[in-house]
Amino acid sequence: MLKRIALISTVGALTASSALAAVDATATTELNLRSGPSPQAEIIDVIPGEAMVSVDQCMDVSQWCRVDYNGQQGWAYGAYLNTPIDGQAASVYENRTAVEVETVTEDNDQALGNSLTAGMTGGMMALAAAAGPAGIAAAAAGGVVAGALATPQETVTTYVVENPTEPVYVQGEVVTGAGVPEEVTLQTIPDSEYKYVYLNGVPVVVDADRRVVTVVR
Repeated sequence: MLKRIALISTVGALTASSALAAVDATATTELNLRSGPSPQAEIIDVIPGEAMVSVDQCMDVSQWCRVDYNGQQGWAYGAYLNTPIDGQAASVYENRTAVEVETVTEDNDQALGNSLTAGMTGGMMALAAAAGPAGIAAAAAGGVVAGALATPQETVTTYVVENPTEPVYVQGEVVTGAGVPEEVTLQTIPDSEYKYVYLNGVPVVVDADRRVVTVVR
């Protein structure tokens, strides 16, 4: 079966635990709201950093959580959703049992494996087969400190938008400060120290340390 660099589509069969109450949480960084629990799912909105959401479900393995943001339901990456526990900010996903968030189990591994190839181009499948199970290195738990990452010039982001490349999909979510896996090939930008890649459906600018400095929207 194809090794999992990408979680390409919603799993074929899900099993949920008994219904539990929704939990209020804060996005620790600007975060995509997607139509499903997958890095390839459509981005239907963007949750601003420090914005409040309501979380009612989390996947048991892939860290995606179903949330409600301003009346719109979708899926956001649980690593960047915090809720207060004993007076301290804590990850909703890592503490989903303690905060009584419903857990959804991917109980059809074969269906998931088959779905990995759905919609993939030859280039994406070759990357997946060669690279193995890669994923985005999460940004700092508290988000990126303002000014910690330099902001690329507008000419850089303009070049990225005007020169799209074949998208690459890896486990995790794209946020400022996250690390791009070594297996992912970065594209050069003329007269710039930055590079770029279209990652999980969005163009990102990356610094010399392979950290995302800008998600181009």
